[in-house]
Amino acid sequence: MAETEGDPLALDNQLCFSLYAASRALTGLYRELLGDLGLTYPQYLVMLALWEHGTLSVKGLSRVLHLDSGTLSPLLRRLEGLGAVTRTRSTSDERVVEIGLTESGAAMRERALGIPERLACASGLPGGRVRELIATLDELTRSVETESARRPCGPE
Repeated sequence: MAETEGDPLALDNQLCFSLYAASRALTGLYRELLGDLGLTYPQYLVMLALWEHGTLSVKGLSRVLHLDSGTLSPLLRRLEGLGAVTRTRSTSDERVVEIGLTESGAAMRERALGIPERLACASGLPGGRVRELIATLDELTRSVETESARRPCGPE
């Protein structure tokens, strides 16, 4: 690390690489934790959003999960095939597809309750540190997504 400390292009100095490596590690851990539910990690995210918010339009779900509809649609089809969600056209606007939980999908929440605690235990991070990390990552996401973050930084 000492050799690369001043190198702005060294892999160990890249925020993107640290986030990528952490994401891959967490996704692998979630794969193990979600095995009993028969869900993939992206499917679990959809279920978390529906357990929290109830029925959502595809557009609303897309906004909550920061996913485009092209990524979301296959996930929703698979979840519907598993019997966890329903996809129905809105009665007030047939262009809108609403995603809701089935009885089975709602019941799955009880089986998922232990997952956050198991993840926290496996991470080795105390609860306060996890909350701090979430807040930092949320702040990073917001700043990158805002128009002001797209403006050039540094010398022009």
